[in-house]
Amino acid sequence: MTSIRPYLLAETNWKAVKNTDYEVAILPWAATEAHNFHLPYATDIIEADGIAGEAARKAWEAGAKVILFPTIPFGVNTGQTDIKLDMNLMPSTQLAILRDLIMVLDRQGIKKLIIFNSHGGNNFRTMLRELGVEFPEMLLIETNWFKSIDRDKHVEEGGDHADEVETSLVLHLRPELVLPLSEAGDGKERLPRIKAFKEAWAWRERPWSTITKSTGTGDPRKATADKGARLFEELTERFARFFVDVAKIDPDDFYI
Repeated sequence: MTSIRPYLLAETNWKAVKNTDYEVAILPWAATEAHNFHLPYATDIIEADGIAGEAARKAWEAGAKVILFPTIPFGVNTGQTDIKLDMNLMPSTQLAILRDLIMVLDRQGIKKLIIFNSHGGNNFRTMLRELGVEFPEMLLIETNWFKSIDRDKHVEEGGDHADEVETSLVLHLRPELVLPLSEAGDGKERLPRIKAFKEAWAWRERPWSTITKSTGTGDPRKATADKGARLFEELTERFARFFVDVAKIDPDDFYI
C-alpha cells in the first residue's frame, strides 16, 4: 500500500495538517493546451505535478515544512483562442484567484508562498507586486522551472513549446501519453521581421496559429526518456534546495 505523502495537501488530512507548522506553501500553476501533435493537453500539468512533487518530497525529507497545493490546470492562453479546447484564464481572473488563496494563507499564519509556474503564458510578477502591497507580511515568489534549465547541457534543438525538453520530460513521466515522434510536427516557428522582437527587448503576444502549424515551437524529435530522466533529476534537486532555502529564510534578513 502506498503511504500518504504529508507534503501534498491533496493527500494529507486534517489530523496531520492541524498539527504541522508549515513554513512555505507551493502553488503549481499550469495550463491545458495543445502541445504539437504528439504530447497531451495536460503536458504543463504533468510537468508541474512531477517536478514540484518530487522537489517537495526531497525538501520535506531535508526538514523543510513545505505544503504543495494541487496544480491549477488552466492558464493564460489569449494567443491561442482559435485552437480548439486551449483553455484560457484572463490575467485578471488569475489575480482574483491568487488574492483569495493568499488571504487564506495570510490569516492562517503561513506567510510564504511560491508560485511554481509551468506555463510560458502565465506571468505573475505584476500581480505579486500588487498583492504584496495588500498583504505586506507575505513573502510572495514566482519561479519558472523552464527558465532554470541549462539548455547547453541538456538540449540539442531549440524551441520553447512541445520541444525537445518538454517531450523528453513527458517521455520520462508519462510515456504512455506520447504519440510516436514520427507523428510530431517539426516545430518550425515563423519569426518576426523586426529585429527588436528577435532580440527580446520588444514584445508582443505570439499568435500561435500564425507562427506555427503544429502548436509546437522547437523540433521534438531528438527527445528521449533518458534525457527526460536526467533533466528531471537536476530540476528536482535544484528546486528542492530552493524550497528549503525559502522555508528557512527570515524575510527580515533576506539580503546580505
